[in-house]
Amino acid sequence: MRRSIPRATYRLQLNREFTFEHAARIVPYLARLGVSHVYASPILKARPGSMHGYDVTDHTQLNPELGTRATFDAFVDALHAHGMGLIVDIVPNHLGVMGDDNVWWLDVLENGPAGRYSAYFDVDWRPLRPSMRDRILVPILGEPYGSVLEKGELRLELDAANGSFAVRYYEHLFPIDPREYPRIFAPFAAMLDERLAVDAPDRGDFESLMTAFGHLPARHETSEEAVTIRYRDKEAHKRRLARLIERSAPIAEYVQETVARLNGTVGQPESFDALDSLLEAQAYRLAYWRVAVDEINYRRFFDVNDLAALRMNEQAVFESTHAFIFELIEQGKIDGLRIDHSDGLYDPKAYFERLQQRFAAGGEEKPLYVVTEKILAGHENLPETWLVHGTTGYDFTALVTNWLVCGEEERRVTRRYRQFTGNTQGFEEIAYRSKKLVMSASLAAEVEVLATQLDRIAQLDRHTSDFTRAALRDAIVEVIACFPVYRTYISHEGVREDDRYIVNWAVNIARKRSITEPSVFDFLCGVLLGDAGHGKPESQRRAMLEFAMKFQQVTSPVTAKGVEDTAFYRYNRLICLNEVGNELRRFGVTSTALHQANLERAKSWPHAMLATSTHDTKRSEDARARIAVISELPELWALHLSRWTKLNRSKRRQVDRLSAPNRDDEYLIYQALTGIWTPTQDSARLIERMQAYVIKASREAKRSTSWLNPNEEYEKALCDFVAQLLDNPERNAFLHDFASFEETIAFFGGINSLVQTALKLTVPGVPDIYQGTERSALTLVDPDNRRPVDYEAAAQLLSAVEQTDRPKVDDDIDAL
Repeated sequence: MRRSIPRATYRLQLNREFTFEHAARIVPYLARLGVSHVYASPILKARPGSMHGYDVTDHTQLNPELGTRATFDAFVDALHAHGMGLIVDIVPNHLGVMGDDNVWWLDVLENGPAGRYSAYFDVDWRPLRPSMRDRILVPILGEPYGSVLEKGELRLELDAANGSFAVRYYEHLFPIDPREYPRIFAPFAAMLDERLAVDAPDRGDFESLMTAFGHLPARHETSEEAVTIRYRDKEAHKRRLARLIERSAPIAEYVQETVARLNGTVGQPESFDALDSLLEAQAYRLAYWRVAVDEINYRRFFDVNDLAALRMNEQAVFESTHAFIFELIEQGKIDGLRIDHSDGLYDPKAYFERLQQRFAAGGEEKPLYVVTEKILAGHENLPETWLVHGTTGYDFTALVTNWLVCGEEERRVTRRYRQFTGNTQGFEEIAYRSKKLVMSASLAAEVEVLATQLDRIAQLDRHTSDFTRAALRDAIVEVIACFPVYRTYISHEGVREDDRYIVNWAVNIARKRSITEPSVFDFLCGVLLGDAGHGKPESQRRAMLEFAMKFQQVTSPVTAKGVEDTAFYRYNRLICLNEVGNELRRFGVTSTALHQANLERAKSWPHAMLATSTHDTKRSEDARARIAVISELPELWALHLSRWTKLNRSKRRQVDRLSAPNRDDEYLIYQALTGIWTPTQDSARLIERMQAYVIKASREAKRSTSWLNPNEEYEKALCDFVAQLLDNPERNAFLHDFASFEETIAFFGGINSLVQTALKLTVPGVPDIYQGTERSALTLVDPDNRRPVDYEAAAQLLSAVEQTDRPKVDDDIDAL
């Protein structure tokens, strides 16, 4: 293992279009830049076609779309030849599921709670609905289940070579529980009589085999002995079936015809009854994707159904998911790790300890360079007990962007925004309502699981048994909506003082805002902090701690989806501040505050990353630097806004009796253009980029359209508006006026860009350069910020810089 702290990192987004081989070719260029480590997106096998790698499907091998082990080794050798290292992004929180290539997930679908990998996934096998006990909801269907079934889109398939059955839905595979194989043939037993006599040996073998399948241990039998027997026998029976099908033509024909009959005939609804009955007997329930909102019973990454959360607190899960990465570290191929979404983990502190202990042979506390993707509130500090070197740098992004903003002009900027949009709500209220919105929509099921847990705890005590489940749920929703941070870190080790303060603060605010009985909030607070467990049996205290730790895993995605992905698109006062890790109640910071933050980082986290652009930022650092200039020239902004409003009045239209675009979206569009417009770019390409952006932004805002319920008419009006804004640049009055405004903004924005770059490269911490941002990069949210980088042009520009005469500076600092 190589131990090193990066001097500077360079983030590369690896995918099928930019592989290990491509990365190896640019290593000399990166070395000339002064970068010490490449910081790569996930490199493990992901869903086919993945352009980001965060949907890992197999932790035991490299992603074949990125290259082979040989090309990976060649990439690493190139880095080492230039004195450089490699930091890799890993994804411990979740796994890419659905499809047909994740063996762990397929095992759970086939065997339910008895599956060897069932404990790997965070599944609630005891949901409220009795019919879902020991089953997992799979919300993958494009239409309601009955329609999909009777359209013949669910097809039973035989894998003759392995003697197994599965249902296929396009690219998705759903194994049939071997114990239920007899159910496939029961409705069609008469067809066997037509092919084989009752005393035919092959028929006897087939019938005894079906009996054997039917006597396998059931899915709810989860003892070690029962699971061992189930796996041993089911695989043996499958092999017997495969051999029987291979040697007996009558049996093979019977099986094939049975499968064909079971798959039904479109137009004859009753012909699908047998397949419906078979599916009802499985460890999963196939459902319309919209059902996930209310009934999904496995934890996900945010609200993404095909990213299932892992129980990383289990030792077996940790070992299975990290063994290959550890092997690469021990071989000196990888020098450090970036931990994705650590707030999704059950116990982040314990995870980081386990990670570092693997390499702590010399007694060093933090032998491995590790940074965590942790989003901090402005008043929040990274827990000092975490064995990491710092965050990935979103806190620095927020700090430097606020420093570029003119805080003295907050009142003018806010007033102009309110006048233009009519939006008089403060950001805190918008964030509160947005969090409640996502808890009633995309993350409702997660809240229901918490409510069920808390209700079971309440029923154990006569003092709380009268609390209704509805009241408990309302209290949970209200407290999460008022939570001032992404999450707390209550654990088996106890409650930190910071966490106690946060919980009490959120509960007090929630109690004031709610009509729910105050004592319900007292109970919830007591359970979260463990106070309600005093004097209670160990089993109750354990249930309370389990609830608190599960609660923490929900507040984080609610905040991310409610604030980052909703409120940040609803409150467009100055969108350079609407960035991951920032708080919009803050408008600018002083130079004194900037220096103090740098001093504190030098003291506590000297090796934390310093980011200004990432694959997840809402816009690039240079776009933000331009938009920040608006805060310094609010009167100029107001003057041009009034002109644009008149010039573009005819471009708007009415959709559902409302203006399209709405005033907030229009305000957003003008700022986005301010961030990325250049006079020389192709107008058709700019229109395409802006249209993709405004559709995504308006869907995230969830007002006039949304991801769940796209409003095609409104979205078309948005796209038409953008096209008319930017088309025919030679005869476009708006663009003529906008260009004169942008000339001023671009000049001062360029100064801002240079200043924030100088800060990033000189203040305490490890500067991180996102791919392509070493040059001017005017981009919006993904996928706009993940476009290919022209490294040939970048290398040529660097050569020109290297050949430029630069003044020689004496050692004496005064010469500067």
